Amino acid sequence: MDQGKQYGQANMNLPHDVVPLPSQGLFYSNKKKSLKVGYLTAQDENILLSSSMNNNLVMTLLKNKIYEPDFNVNELLDGDAEAILIFLRNTAFGSDYVFKLKDPKTGKDFETTVALDELDIIKPKITPNDKGLFEFNLPKTAVNVKCRLLNIQDTNELTSLSDSYPDGVTVPIVTKRLEKIVVSIDGDENREKISTFISTLPIADSKFIRNTMSDCEPKLNLNRTTTAPSGEKVTMRITFGAEFFRPFF
Repeated sequence: MDQGKQYGQANMNLPHDVVPLPSQGLFYSNKKKSLKVGYLTAQDENILLSSSMNNNLVMTLLKNKIYEPDFNVNELLDGDAEAILIFLRNTAFGSDYVFKLKDPKTGKDFETTVALDELDIIKPKITPNDKGLFEFNLPKTAVNVKCRLLNIQDTNELTSLSDSYPDGVTVPIVTKRLEKIVVSIDGDENREKISTFISTLPIADSKFIRNTMSDCEPKLNLNRTTTAPSGEKVTMRITFGAEFFRPFF
């Protein structure tokens, strides 16, 4: 089976629910606005408890629990994947997520609770074309670019990029990210030309692309602010990894 196809294909008759996607399916070829997702089971507890799953837990859960024919999990946008992970956690353990934080004024630890079922969706400020791409001109070079949103496979590749470079060598994380985002420059889709263009791109244009594409991405608002016992404000962000499920074990 293709690595992008989920193992959950074989479990499509098991109990499941329909999870709405923040992206509304605009960036997928099948335009699905929601996906059928199975509930976590006792068998899944084996996965949650396995220390060998630390780096692959999220992808394994997504592949196991998405019950959709011919849907490539690797193509999921980060925001859609996060919505599914929150559904899995909420339906298995409840929506309360306890944060352990430090009071910046006193240095003492305290706890606060976030209700995951109350997270709101940040809607894109720019509408994509019928191919799911965003087109705009760069402020410094005035070049016209077409860009795409990154999916979870892109994110995983960028995260593990440093592993392929020896110690002491600068990891080109910024340029590699831009190479994945930019689809064409002035209508030219030649990857070699795009790579060369990005390597000499002014920082102003580089930041513009990244900031603009961040505004284009449909996603959940994962940032929260709470008040510490001293009265100081503390900002926190919900992240998705083994620790998102492991507190229960």
